[in-house]
Amino acid sequence: MSKFTLLLAGFFLFNSCSEAQVKTSPEKSQEGVINQVISADEFKAKLGEENIQLVDVRTPDEYNAGKIGDASNMDFYADDFKSKLEKLDKSQPVMIYCASGGRSGKTASMMKSMGFTEVYDLQGGFNGWPYK
Repeated sequence: MSKFTLLLAGFFLFNSCSEAQVKTSPEKSQEGVINQVISADEFKAKLGEENIQLVDVRTPDEYNAGKIGDASNMDFYADDFKSKLEKLDKSQPVMIYCASGGRSGKTASMMKSMGFTEVYDLQGGFNGWPYK
């Protein structure tokens, strides 16, 4: 294989992987489910809306070191994590974040499969939150 072909293949592979990780447009299915990664500015603006459920999925130690607003802490690694999510109102918007986006991304997918209709995930997580 030529160097050019390898370079071209690497370029396409890199771009396809990076696009899969950062999704900024809403993902809306036929059931009307919204599962969206949003910027810190969009996240901050949504905090002022009514009926928002704000959830921090980091560990208690991370949460106690600093949090966003009046977020509830639901530790992603806890045995009862899924049962705590079940207690949220599935018909109301949920805003979630973790440290950098990994756990909250997995949580958003889990919530979609659980029947939540509107989930917003903070891009870059708490580490990227400029309003500390």
